Amino acid sequence: MPYSFNPEKATRECISWIRAWFGENGKGCNAVVGISGGKDSSVVAALLAKALGRERVIGVMMPSGEQADIAYAIELCEILGINTLTVNVGEAVAAVKRSLGFEPSAQTVTNIPPRVRMTVLYAVAQSKNGRVANTCNLSEDWVGYSTRYGDAAGDFSPISCFTVQEVKAIGRHLGLPEKFVEKPPLDGLCGKTDEDNLGFTYAVLDAYIREGIEPEPQIKAKIDRLHKLNLFKLKYMECFEYEP
Repeated sequence: MPYSFNPEKATRECISWIRAWFGENGKGCNAVVGISGGKDSSVVAALLAKALGRERVIGVMMPSGEQADIAYAIELCEILGINTLTVNVGEAVAAVKRSLGFEPSAQTVTNIPPRVRMTVLYAVAQSKNGRVANTCNLSEDWVGYSTRYGDAAGDFSPISCFTVQEVKAIGRHLGLPEKFVEKPPLDGLCGKTDEDNLGFTYAVLDAYIREGIEPEPQIKAKIDRLHKLNLFKLKYMECFEYEP
């Protein structure tokens, strides 16, 4: 039987799960979510507003210096009517780089901003009675397109079991404007999209994950390699188990 996704059912059950999670792990607490204006943070914020009420959602915008698309994040928060904070992480990111005492690798430079942003989200949550929402989706997690202890962190994760196509479907079901659902995610550094950096589209990846439709051999091999290399990101750190 071909795979079929029901966005109404998925949305309803996800909202119920969020309410139950907060009932057990943060009754009366606020939900803190980093807002970029892209599909993932937009959908998560919309789900949280539906589940908890917009007055219990804090959307945090965290530009690093100048952010060309910050207007998307501002507009999204206005549409949802959620509480907002803006914390510019540019100086903190620059200070970390200066303090290293060595020339950081390109990947290190890429990963410092999301880790600083997660520090900000937890500062907001701890000060404002909150719990931090993770905004990663299944497709990104599948190939490790996230920063461990950066955007891959959080206290709860509403959409990590949904592919990119499914997240978009949920966004449309929630009534989000198409501009937020289809906004191409950028890496925030060189202006490339996620798909440019990955070398394949999320549509191809999602079809492989959900339906077993294999892409061309070179792309399949790359997806399989990335998936295997990055499985550790989805696990809690391993520890030595001492038995006295």
